[in-house]
Amino acid sequence: MTVGRFQVMAVLQAARAKQLGLSDSRAKSWGLNRAIFYAAAKRGFKTHSAGHPSAGQAVHKARDTFLLGDEMAYVTKKTNRLYFSIGGTAQTEADFKRQIEARFGKHFTRAWKEALRIVSQYDDSVLRSQNLFFNEVYRPRRDELASEWTEIST
Repeated sequence: MTVGRFQVMAVLQAARAKQLGLSDSRAKSWGLNRAIFYAAAKRGFKTHSAGHPSAGQAVHKARDTFLLGDEMAYVTKKTNRLYFSIGGTAQTEADFKRQIEARFGKHFTRAWKEALRIVSQYDDSVLRSQNLFFNEVYRPRRDELASEWTEIST
């Protein structure tokens, strides 16, 4: 399967969250949440044709927020656990596994270790900054990682 920028964003964001102290399950929830957020932002937070709000328009329904550095996400409780949410939908570790890990086949662990290695090379000040993380960690290597991770996954 092809690993695209969406999956690269999710894995790097999850690794970022893990590096900044979140558990694996919360880090993966964060990673998927941020990938969905940036994909929606790229599209301009438009509504879906069925009249359902897009990710960016419905987040105001959530009540609790969480800051990872200077980046805010909404949280929701599902089955007695806190997850990051967007559009009123929680991003669980099962969602991460289905939407992200599945693209890597049996090679996700290799990509995960590489992502952890990459983010560990940066100061916390870069990882805590939404803008710096995007521009210094994700953007310069997104296409290279998508290509590399697609290659190992096929």
